[in-house]
Amino acid sequence: MSTSIKQSMIDQFMQTRINNRENNYLHPSYLLEKQLLGSISQGDEEKALKILTSINHDQRPKLADIPIRSLKNSLICSCTLFTRAIIQGGVQPETAFTLSDAYIREIENLHDQSQLEKMEYDMLKHFIIVLNDEETLPYSKIVNQAITYIHDNILEDLTLDMIAEHSYVSPSYLSHLFKKEVGISIVQFINKKRIEESKYFLLHTSTSISDIASLFCFCNQSYYTSLFKKYIDMTPKEFREQHMQPVMG
Repeated sequence: MSTSIKQSMIDQFMQTRINNRENNYLHPSYLLEKQLLGSISQGDEEKALKILTSINHDQRPKLADIPIRSLKNSLICSCTLFTRAIIQGGVQPETAFTLSDAYIREIENLHDQSQLEKMEYDMLKHFIIVLNDEETLPYSKIVNQAITYIHDNILEDLTLDMIAEHSYVSPSYLSHLFKKEVGISIVQFINKKRIEESKYFLLHTSTSISDIASLFCFCNQSYYTSLFKKYIDMTPKEFREQHMQPVMG
């Protein structure tokens, strides 16, 4: 099975290269992208906007067969890059990731091309405002590293030992420091983050609740449901029924 999947990806990669060559398409300059991220991390809005405009003069990559879906995917990629840039600039990861989550939800809610294209610039400005307004980081470098690792690996079976290893401290020290600075344990933080992330799948996919529970490494659907109700004050089923909107074509 793994061999066939690998071959299919190779075939898709080669076909994409052929299509790009036939359409004379080249991806935006890596140097420009690097300059964009650098200007964002330095809080230079004017320079960042100029570079983004220069990048957008070129054709966007085709990231889906449906044009509006492709544009949304492109903006989500931009959002991810902006998030990394402001973290590099000094914004605490949880602040950056929360802002990113909000914009990704807004991207999904929009269906007009001009509104989506404008949003990319508004999003860039907002990320830089957050960076420039950020004062002394509320968390230490060690805790920020732990939060970043948790966010990046939220679908993995995370353990304290694993997180501590990537934060370059002992598990006991990280556990104590995390609880002291964040106010909750690492396990509680992970559970809250998983519940928040799972909302996307409840709202924007038809994935079953049991499969969502499994995806986020909850031991079973009952445990996922009990935690969801604890943090959101309703069950996943109730949340989906109250908030899910019809999918637009």
